[in-house]
Amino acid sequence: MPVTRIHWDDLPLAARAAVEQHTGSILSAETTVGGVNSGIAVIVRTAHSVLFVKGVPADHPQVRTQQREAEINPYLPAACPRLLWHVREGGWDLIGYERIVGRHANYSPGSPDLPLVARALSELQNTPCPDIELKRAEDRWSGYAGPAGVEQLTGDALLHTDLAPHNLLITTRGHLIDWAWPTRGAAWIDPAVLILRLMEAGHSAPSADAWARDQFPTWATAADASVVAFSEANARTWDEIARNDPQVWKKNMSHLAHDWLNYWQSGR
Repeated sequence: MPVTRIHWDDLPLAARAAVEQHTGSILSAETTVGGVNSGIAVIVRTAHSVLFVKGVPADHPQVRTQQREAEINPYLPAACPRLLWHVREGGWDLIGYERIVGRHANYSPGSPDLPLVARALSELQNTPCPDIELKRAEDRWSGYAGPAGVEQLTGDALLHTDLAPHNLLITTRGHLIDWAWPTRGAAWIDPAVLILRLMEAGHSAPSADAWARDQFPTWATAADASVVAFSEANARTWDEIARNDPQVWKKNMSHLAHDWLNYWQSGR
């Protein structure tokens, strides 16, 4: 459910005051573009720092997603932006992050960003999953399971699961952001998610598969039947997303998910 985007000055005075207890006086606030999950997303400047603030109304369903972001942050790889504070005041739930000055990743074939993308995901693959409450992969995709079922998605890896290029900032390295859907499951699931986004950027299914095999041992050793189980469930997931909100890019992702499934089931 999208959240209506507002500007800093539109926030209730109590909410702004609660933020300034952590930041000091805010001299300027620039609303950012992109994303649909935040009611406010701004770069704020004080006399001593620049940081990123995002938030949603405290009674909006999306608030639980934001709380998950705050809960997982201490356990993330060092390249991920650090959470500085989390406040709820004036009818708003607001979080502040250190600001990383970067650009969104380019996943196109031959992009110089691809090695940085691989490094960022490899760092996550080597990060222990914390002992906190997280959605489990087999539960998250159970409603979309095909004949192969989803029992094979179980595992103890920490997964991001939303590896769109706008969720990876590029500086001299890659930085994974927007941790709305952290999940516990089989480690190869994130490479599978990334492959679909590579295809969206112009890679063929075989080339995206080969690239991922070179980069991620977890993908290179994933069992065929397990990948089929996820690919079936993921295709059904994107079908539902596209039906409920038939934007062009969502319908394209649905088509790509089926193209990938057909490629994998064909024996490659």
